[in-house]
Amino acid sequence: MTSKPESMKKEVDALISKGGLLYYSMIDDTQGLPEKLEKQLEDKKIKLPNFKTEYDTWYSEAHAVIKKVLPDRLVDFVKQYKDEKRKEIDFLTYGIADYLLGLRTTRYGGSEVIADGSAAVGKMQIQNSILEAAAKRFESSLFDIQEVLQADMFDSELGAARELAKKGFVRGGGAIAGVVLEKHLFHVCEVHGHKSRKKHPCISDYYQLLKENDIIDTPKWRFIQHLGDLRNLCDHKKDREPTKDDVIELVEGVEKVIKTVF
Repeated sequence: MTSKPESMKKEVDALISKGGLLYYSMIDDTQGLPEKLEKQLEDKKIKLPNFKTEYDTWYSEAHAVIKKVLPDRLVDFVKQYKDEKRKEIDFLTYGIADYLLGLRTTRYGGSEVIADGSAAVGKMQIQNSILEAAAKRFESSLFDIQEVLQADMFDSELGAARELAKKGFVRGGGAIAGVVLEKHLFHVCEVHGHKSRKKHPCISDYYQLLKENDIIDTPKWRFIQHLGDLRNLCDHKKDREPTKDDVIELVEGVEKVIKTVF
């Protein structure tokens, strides 16, 4: 039986192969394939995909992989698709989204092309390179595959907590989000080799341990402390009842901690 990590690795490899073919498809559309490459594909009976109908699915799947496995490169990956901060469209800022729209910018009455589909070719190559880097993490001894599987579980649990809050079950939703926060902080402490002296440590023990060992700074420590207070509001009888907004804030805060504290 194939293990989940092995299955995930095969899926990522398949995405990389598809990304390579999409890259060739873009080259073929914008400037034509070199004869040698065209013959190699023909000999192997490989048919290039239709970029404009198959890219969106590839992008969504690749985005999900990079978000979980190589989150520090996600912004770079998205930027190749579209740079939301650009002030003008030129060869450097032209993205894959522009190519999909068939956008072409010119000046001097159209006599000089500033950017067209050919400007997106390098962007597609970069996206696939980032995906390849994500795949290599599966092979690295530094990568703990448990983190990927745990992230899936946390996403599911936080989704359940959000739904409970929306339906009025605020204490239940807050309790679930609090458990996720505690599990994540315990995992971070474990990864860094720090263990609480207490027999039954709680959220406050974990974030204090992380701060004392310089794994989190003071702003993050205060932020997690606030989340801990919201969790306690949901778990224990306090001066006031927790609200739906309290739990939504807790869920969103835990999501942020998972992405930034590791």
